[in-house]
Amino acid sequence: MALSHESPGAGCAPGRSPQGAERTAAALSDAENRSAPEETPRRAPGPTEATTPGAAPGTDGAAPGTGTAPDPAKPAAGGRRGRKALLLTIALVATLLLLALFSAGTGAYRIPTADVLASAQHRLGLGGAPLDRVGESVLWNVRLPRVVLALLVGASLGCAGALMQGVFGNPLAEPGVIGISAGAAVGAVAAIGLGLSFFGNWTITVCAFVAGLITVSSVYLLSRNGGKTEVVTLILTGIAVNAFAGALIGLFVFFADSGQVNQITFWQLGSLAQATWPKVLAVLPCAVAGLLVAPFYARRLDLLSLGERPARHLGIDVERLRLALILVVALLTAAAVAVAGVITFIGLLVPHLLRMANGPGHRFLVPGSALAGAVVLVAGDLAARTLAQPAELPLGVLTALIGSPFFFWLLRRTRRKQGGWA
Repeated sequence: MALSHESPGAGCAPGRSPQGAERTAAALSDAENRSAPEETPRRAPGPTEATTPGAAPGTDGAAPGTGTAPDPAKPAAGGRRGRKALLLTIALVATLLLLALFSAGTGAYRIPTADVLASAQHRLGLGGAPLDRVGESVLWNVRLPRVVLALLVGASLGCAGALMQGVFGNPLAEPGVIGISAGAAVGAVAAIGLGLSFFGNWTITVCAFVAGLITVSSVYLLSRNGGKTEVVTLILTGIAVNAFAGALIGLFVFFADSGQVNQITFWQLGSLAQATWPKVLAVLPCAVAGLLVAPFYARRLDLLSLGERPARHLGIDVERLRLALILVVALLTAAAVAVAGVITFIGLLVPHLLRMANGPGHRFLVPGSALAGAVVLVAGDLAARTLAQPAELPLGVLTALIGSPFFFWLLRRTRRKQGGWA
């Protein structure tokens, strides 16, 4: 604090050295500074300082009374959500591993879990012991291909559902609901009915991919109106596409022989009963490629959820993003349909459950939906082949029986909270 008058000892009195006068002035100034209350000098705001209306001077636009300190509640909430996502991921991975082990040992020929682990260790050269001849054949030629196929198909459908809902910006966009699964099934059924084999083991997968791509592109274009996707048009288009795909499948059934009819029925009902290692290898590249690419679009999907115009202002090419994700969804769905037939409601149910558990952020939702989809389908396949032994329930029928009530509940919940679909 500057002195308003000259201190008596501030000058150089006779008999004193200049150093002594400086020490005396410093002592007096220090004493006044200790006794006076602290005060921050005011100054006029510069041209670069914030002029936010309602902000207190010196806070740079912050709320009055908060200064420039950030709100501690926001990082705390983000940290809690991150911890919850980590816990959910660990729980899903643990559940998937336990379900896979239990499913590998459960069936008409019972194999204890310890024996499953011992056989796996023996195959990997880590010790353990092999099972008897029948047990080894059942485990490695029947059970494990089915478990791995259920894992891949469930992960593909769950991830595709999360991507579809993010792309279209509504909770009804699921590959089965809007007809992409039925369209991909038409491609697979056409390959069976016409006896196509130009790509070997990849023929059905390629045909399913092309048909699924055509289907989802048609639905996307027909659902656009005035630069946005209308949910009502989306649902109606999906109904029409499903009906048309069913008519085409019926036409192929009419002209097919008895062996082809059995295969086509497999596609219509959905099942993993014909799982083999060659089928796993045929679908593995498509599923892995789609599952690895999808998480890289999570941040852009979060920005797209703000709306098309804000996303464009933030540098997102919306049409290119949607086109790329439609290709990924078609790849994932074609991979699933090519080996398991039409299995609906996995892509609708799984992302909603995770969204209710941890919020709408796609950084967790996309990979989490893949994990949860794998869990649901491994459990569903286990139920399908054990609930009605020695018969086996169609997997697609079982998932539809469980998913349909959830779909009705979702419709009522949204109508009650939002007054209908927007």
